[in-house]
Amino acid sequence: MFSLNPQNSTPLVMQIVEGFRGVIQDGSLRPGSKAPSIRQFAHAHKVSVFTVVDAYDRLVAQGYFASRPHSGFFVRQRPVSDIEAPGQGPNFNFDSIWYLRRIFENRALRMKPGCGWLPGDWLFQDGVRRSLRSLAAEDVDLGGYGEPKGYPPLRQLVRDLLAEQEIAVSSEQVLLTQGSSQAMDLVARRLVRSGDVVLVDEPGYPNLLFSLRFLGARLIGVPRTATGYDLLALERLVIEHQPKIFFTQPRLQSPTGSIAQLAHLHRVMQLADKHKFLVVENDINADLDPEPRPSLASLDQLNRVIYIGSFSKTISPNIRVGYLAANPDLLEELAQLKMIAGLTSSEFTERLAHGALLDGRWRKHVKGLRERLARAHEAVAARLLKTGFEIFTEPKAGIFLWARHPSIPDSAVLAYKAAEQDILLGPGHLFSPNLQPSAWLRFNVAFSDDPAIMAFLEDQCQSGLMT
Repeated sequence: MFSLNPQNSTPLVMQIVEGFRGVIQDGSLRPGSKAPSIRQFAHAHKVSVFTVVDAYDRLVAQGYFASRPHSGFFVRQRPVSDIEAPGQGPNFNFDSIWYLRRIFENRALRMKPGCGWLPGDWLFQDGVRRSLRSLAAEDVDLGGYGEPKGYPPLRQLVRDLLAEQEIAVSSEQVLLTQGSSQAMDLVARRLVRSGDVVLVDEPGYPNLLFSLRFLGARLIGVPRTATGYDLLALERLVIEHQPKIFFTQPRLQSPTGSIAQLAHLHRVMQLADKHKFLVVENDINADLDPEPRPSLASLDQLNRVIYIGSFSKTISPNIRVGYLAANPDLLEELAQLKMIAGLTSSEFTERLAHGALLDGRWRKHVKGLRERLARAHEAVAARLLKTGFEIFTEPKAGIFLWARHPSIPDSAVLAYKAAEQDILLGPGHLFSPNLQPSAWLRFNVAFSDDPAIMAFLEDQCQSGLMT
């Protein structure tokens, strides 16, 4: 079929992708044909299973393969319009849930510096237990469904928390959701149609990027900087593409950890007002920020901004309680869409979150969590710098550091080797709007303190095997 060359400067993942693309395009492998299984290909070519998994996932994302549960991978029939002209790059099409599988299939790995959640003992477990005992004592009625917009007392509490951030809303402008992911999905499904131009952070939030691809949006990446956005690039992209909406995470952004300065927030809103696009502000890390800061929503007061928050980073991701706030008309439409998609969210978990937030130890827990993360940032950044990594920015807050090493041109190669050593890394291509190979890695500072992780990184970076 085709051969691989381990001595080639092109990473093995890309050799596999390009090899299959070549035999599909020249007709050697026809639509409907079954591709070799992952293990068969890995054994035949003497490469890691993880390398083949990533190559096949990229071929699915690019529209060359289709994944069929329990059957394997098959060559996909591609419309003529999807086939790139000579000299052009691949047309990235999303037709599977491959990304979600990739994120969650490796939770069993012992070391998780690339994951997106906090360790259980960093969360408000005691507060959740106390809230659970209180709910049991109240003999809560578990029959029927909850309110369409969510548990009213929690919506009122969210209103008060937003008021502390100088975002003035009524509780009727707050919609509770099953985590921030559902909130972003509701907004995307209500506002984005196939072919719409949508601005996103680059690098950006993977769940959102793949949701937007699924809807057929044309993703345009706005480059992040250590202080927020590349404002010249942002203005140029807005003028050139006339976007419908901009999904962004100004504060403690995933994966870079960067925080947009006030001047950058003002410029975003000036461009939104002038060019008539909406802004979706993902602010799920607000509670982790030790500094009070303005948000896009506080500047705009929900005229053009839709604000999304969550309690997953501070209480528990398992209770799946998030929220969004928007102008009244749009909020009603989103509430209807929520009902259509899944009736109501869980009043039980919303009551659980409400009880935890009212707990007298809640604010002390948040303060302690911020301090613990600051210490972890200092320690992990020092180790990475000592190992020769370049760090994008050092926020000393939030969960993530974004870093790269000069000997690692494609961080996915390192991620496969790490998985074989029981380590889950966060390779940069997952955060790219176009799934392009990247040297960057996302490090979760709360999971990066194991000496075995840094020992592995030092060994790999010194070995020169990353080409």
